[in-house]
Amino acid sequence: MPADFPPSRDDARPPDTPSPGVFDNLRAQLLMVTLGLVTVGLVLVYFPAAASFRLQWMTDRAEAAHLAALAADVAPGGALGEEEVRALLMGADAVAVARVRDGMNELVLYSGPIGEGLVESDLRKASWWTHIRDTVETLTADDNRLLRIRAHPMGAPDELIDVIVREAPLHAALRDFSRRLLVYAGLAAFVVGAVLYCALFFLFVRPMRRLAGAMTYFREDPADPGRMIRPGEGRNEIGQAEHELARMQADVRQALLQRERLAALGGAVAKINHDLRNVLASAQLVSDRLAMDADDRVRGMGERLVRAVDRGVRLCEATLEFGRAEESAPVRQTIPARALLEEVAGDAILAEGDVDWVNDIGEEIVLDADPDQAHRLFLNLCRNAIQAMQAGSERRRLSARAVPVPPLDPDASVGEIRIEISDTGPGVPPKARERLFQPFSGSTRRGGSGLGLSIARELARAHGGDVELVATGDDGTIFAVSLPAAPSKTRQG
Repeated sequence: MPADFPPSRDDARPPDTPSPGVFDNLRAQLLMVTLGLVTVGLVLVYFPAAASFRLQWMTDRAEAAHLAALAADVAPGGALGEEEVRALLMGADAVAVARVRDGMNELVLYSGPIGEGLVESDLRKASWWTHIRDTVETLTADDNRLLRIRAHPMGAPDELIDVIVREAPLHAALRDFSRRLLVYAGLAAFVVGAVLYCALFFLFVRPMRRLAGAMTYFREDPADPGRMIRPGEGRNEIGQAEHELARMQADVRQALLQRERLAALGGAVAKINHDLRNVLASAQLVSDRLAMDADDRVRGMGERLVRAVDRGVRLCEATLEFGRAEESAPVRQTIPARALLEEVAGDAILAEGDVDWVNDIGEEIVLDADPDQAHRLFLNLCRNAIQAMQAGSERRRLSARAVPVPPLDPDASVGEIRIEISDTGPGVPPKARERLFQPFSGSTRRGGSGLGLSIARELARAHGGDVELVATGDDGTIFAVSLPAAPSKTRQG
């Protein structure tokens, strides 16, 4: 049995949720459904049973009339006095009796004129629907009507008995039968309905209330591990829902914990970046001096250092801005893709080690992107590739090639540029591929933060592009970056 937890409460709902009505809970709805089914069952039982009772009553009167006619046939002298006729009619509970025998109509017993209000019921032709309709009419009619019954007697199926009786006795008998039937059927329906209600309540309603209570209880404080549902042993759909809810609650708690860690990490990074920006300001002064050196080699290194320090300063400022809001929107410019990748590869190789670099991007390829963000995007990819090749790769080769992608709309002048960065590393492990672009989860090397690919994809999507893993294996890995191409008019200008 699962452990108990605070049950579902009617007041445990968000403040802006309207108060539920009387029938807005499963218990009341189940009760209404049960009562409805019991009522329908009573109706379906009562009317056929009442119609059958009425049919049997009329059949009995027809048989009694047939016996009275037989008694009249054997009367001494072939004639009956008024007393004998009255006695036979009272015995048959009839007003008049006639029959059709050998094709001839014969009035056997008659007590006097028959008034108005005569209704007929031919038992030879009436269907069950007709009997049910006539039963309802009998129950709603007054007691002054006369009923004419026509039927074949069981003892003489070739004859036709035509008997007129008062409907008042039938009306009284039918009401008495209805009371008995409704009492007994009502008791049976009550027992069956109670059993059905209890069965559905314990099988469905109570587990669903427990499930709803677990959701409400967990929502009040998701960080509390004691508020997580402990699934029961049921294997039906409700049991599966409890297990899935438990997994979802565990994922939510894990996400909350990671969010708290990221918030703490963000605060620490913001402080470090604030101080790092001051350090880079001093380094910027030194790099400016190196950039003005008389030695061409030193001056070239100084200019590279100036660009790197400038990007570091802007990155620190962007990090502080990100701590307050979001990544700044890209300020797009036209960027020659080949020159951009040359600069990126130079910075990556300078920082990570010697690697054979092959740039197969044509001079005509021009991107429409933010220069700093595009540099960060490709630098993360290239540094990841170089670091991957350091793990036992004999031939270390980094290459880039570009493939223009035409726009989906033939009338549009701007398409995409697909730049593929490939390496000769050992490939991405299968376990890392599932969460390759998730922060702090996609690192494939020991000591890595797992942020490089996540940052690259975020920057690419900010431009309307994307980063995806194209292929990976023992021969190396290929990542593809999709970025907007510069308009053709801009290229010509």
